[in-house]
Amino acid sequence: MSYFNKFPKMIYDMKNDGNYKLLPDILRRVKQRNAIKDGQYIFDTYDVINGEKPEDIAYKWFGDAQLHWVILMTNNVIDRYYDWPMNEVQLQEFLEDKYSNPDGIHHYEITKDSGILTSQGPSDYSHKVEVNSDTDNASSISNREYEEREQDKKRSIRLLNQKFLSDFIEEFDNLIKE
Repeated sequence: MSYFNKFPKMIYDMKNDGNYKLLPDILRRVKQRNAIKDGQYIFDTYDVINGEKPEDIAYKWFGDAQLHWVILMTNNVIDRYYDWPMNEVQLQEFLEDKYSNPDGIHHYEITKDSGILTSQGPSDYSHKVEVNSDTDNASSISNREYEEREQDKKRSIRLLNQKFLSDFIEEFDNLIKE
């Protein structure tokens, strides 16, 4: 069953012409319980491959592409374009739309004396501090590099352990009907 089929229906006149239609109430929202959201034991970490879509991952992980909504929901992806990692072509288009010079300087930064604060790997920039251009040993970071870093942050997602999937869907179904 697809994600929007789970939503209660509402009667709506889209064109304000007296022609009412029965539509899913897409304004309805369900929030994950904090215990689930923070429950590390029920999630595995996954690095999204360039160009991989939520449907691809849902098929690989759960065996059903229709369960892409579980992946989006458990990773708090609201906007599929901006919250999900872009492929190389999308990123290039995004850079060209957002910046007059994608390779221009976005900001300057230095490395903290205390070093890396977390062990997130090569996409962890928590040990970098944004500074003014005249700061000693400041390195320039281009718009492209900045946006690539932002994409790298989005690549590491959490996947719900398969043994909790039916419980998760059942709870979602109950909450969406309330």
